[in-house]
Amino acid sequence: MNWKEVYESRIVTAEEALKRIPAGGRVFLAHSMSEPTYLVETMCDHKEWFTDVEICHMGSSGKHRYCNEEGMEGHLRHNSFFVSGLSRKAVLEGRADYTPAFFHEIPRMIEEGVVPVDAVLLTVTPPDENGKVSLGLSCDYTRGCVKNASLVIAQVNEQWPFTVGGALVDVSEIDCFVLHNEPIPELKPGPLTEVEIGIGKNCASLVEDGDTLQLGIGSIPDAVCASLADKKDLGIHTELMCDGVMNLIKAGVINNSKKKVDPGVCTTSFIMGTREMYDFVDHNPMVNMQPVDYTNDPVTIAAQDHIVSINSAVQVDFQGQVCSESVGLMQISAVGGQVDFVRGASMARHGKAIIAMPSTVKERISKIVPILDEGAAVTTSRCDVDYVVTEYGIAKLKGKTLKQRSKALIAIAHPKFRPELIKAFEERYHCSYEA
Repeated sequence: MNWKEVYESRIVTAEEALKRIPAGGRVFLAHSMSEPTYLVETMCDHKEWFTDVEICHMGSSGKHRYCNEEGMEGHLRHNSFFVSGLSRKAVLEGRADYTPAFFHEIPRMIEEGVVPVDAVLLTVTPPDENGKVSLGLSCDYTRGCVKNASLVIAQVNEQWPFTVGGALVDVSEIDCFVLHNEPIPELKPGPLTEVEIGIGKNCASLVEDGDTLQLGIGSIPDAVCASLADKKDLGIHTELMCDGVMNLIKAGVINNSKKKVDPGVCTTSFIMGTREMYDFVDHNPMVNMQPVDYTNDPVTIAAQDHIVSINSAVQVDFQGQVCSESVGLMQISAVGGQVDFVRGASMARHGKAIIAMPSTVKERISKIVPILDEGAAVTTSRCDVDYVVTEYGIAKLKGKTLKQRSKALIAIAHPKFRPELIKAFEERYHCSYEA
């Protein structure tokens, strides 16, 4: 059969596709905006079709009904690789599970059967003239699931952007096509606060012309992007690309001309943003979608000279230990790709790894602390951390003693909390802070 015949023979209804998921099976949902909303909602509407099915994913744009709605027990249960606001309560109460993992290792865990996948649900474009569909906004672990899952179910959405690089999949690799168009979820940037603008400027001061950047999404990366307008010849090698990067490309600030690996293109693993962003990446050869075991591999990252990674944190203690994923014992997110990029950037020639965060939580709680909260996860170790940035300045920690680290961090803490931090410093180190 030619590809058209293969494709047409595999078009089925959502019911026909979903009822093929085995009892006790593990189902991965494509990452973030690529979750096939129609298929997932159909699963939740007809939970009686399923027995002890585990639903796994990292970020999700969906409603998480499978872990927050009554009557799911015995039918659908969530195993999160990145806890979010919609799954935190379920994980805390034991109605859902959390599996910690470095982002770059997930495809290998799937391939080697450490985390076997029975089925994957994803969103794709209609096929092109060569019989290829595009994964669109999510390559990351989604590509690995397509290669290794026993059952691949794709929701075909005509509104989906067609991205290239590693995002192309032959129709023969997909078992079921369910045709359903729906709008793509958007994540629109909000207004920046003075604190965020200050953090953005401090981070941008560490970026030099010709650097390659890794940025996340949210107000701080947006603030960093807003502060980079005077830079030249920047590049992108990141796990996530968002509107701020698009704006810098359009302004000519990002052209990827100085990159050592993948010159001329922005390499990313998944995309989140506005409709304008989705239209921008559609059939755009400058956007190089790749699996996360490539984008986040510390060895690949280290091959980029002059790479700057910027990640966030919940707390940083006097030693330089970073917690970015929990509040005490309560899991609120995950390690994601933070350690992947911190280590890769640290290994690179002229690389810089930045942890950027507001100095406080609404001026009520200091995020720089003598010791992490009891039960808090150490996301990035004290030996990995290089720069810590708040709105009050920059603390460079590598090469410094514990006392020097503590003083550097106190200097960028909120002034309201510095007296108590100084007191803790003197009690801990048995010396005067001014000595």
